[in-house]
Amino acid sequence: MGLFGIFRSKREQVKLFYNTDIHCHILPGVDHGSQSIEQSLEMLRAEQEMGISNVILTSHVTAVTFENTRESLMDAFLKLKDAVADEGLDINLYLSAEYRMDEYFDKEFAADHLIPMPGNHILLENSFQQELMNLDELLFDMQVKGYRTILAHPERYTYYSRRRKRYEQLHNAGARFQINILSFTGYFGEEARDSALWFARNGMIDYLGSDMHNIKHAHIIMDYINSKEWRKLGPEIAQTVKNDMIIV
Repeated sequence: MGLFGIFRSKREQVKLFYNTDIHCHILPGVDHGSQSIEQSLEMLRAEQEMGISNVILTSHVTAVTFENTRESLMDAFLKLKDAVADEGLDINLYLSAEYRMDEYFDKEFAADHLIPMPGNHILLENSFQQELMNLDELLFDMQVKGYRTILAHPERYTYYSRRRKRYEQLHNAGARFQINILSFTGYFGEEARDSALWFARNGMIDYLGSDMHNIKHAHIIMDYINSKEWRKLGPEIAQTVKNDMIIV
């Protein structure tokens, strides 16, 4: 548990300053996020309570662990869309994925099997142990093919925390950065929180994401955006965040 989310606030829920969540694990039964339609609906209601009306579903696509395909994700997506319609939830769902850059990704990329977000944006995840050796070449190749690359939660890759010039190199090369709101709460540890605040101070947060895997994550975020820290930090971050520009 991080600094926030221990107790649920009874105050009226503060809304986020954007309406589109570009990173979450709400699609049921395909990774270690939501495990059922019921859990997904609960998480979507929490998204609505925070002012989110567009949700891009970015389930893991990872070698060995979650070798999801376009077909398997689409099957789960259509079932969730039907459930949302049956419940009468006024929320728009979009299918994409969070792609770990590994050997399975190389195969899917070569076969043109990726599921981009609107505008051909693609969410990429690095290894948590070390940076991909050919990261620069891969990002360049993807951009040449028309993809707009977004690096998922770079604040969580601890190998960057002692060489932050690398962030600037990647950003200057065209990679955009998506920071997790959960990182600001301390949920992923103080090093990730410190890096998230560094991104904020340096105006390098292009997108925010919930990265919620369960309703507990949603509650932590809901409490945090009611906090004094967020009231100061949110307007500063809002100057660079482009979440709603993806959905046009």
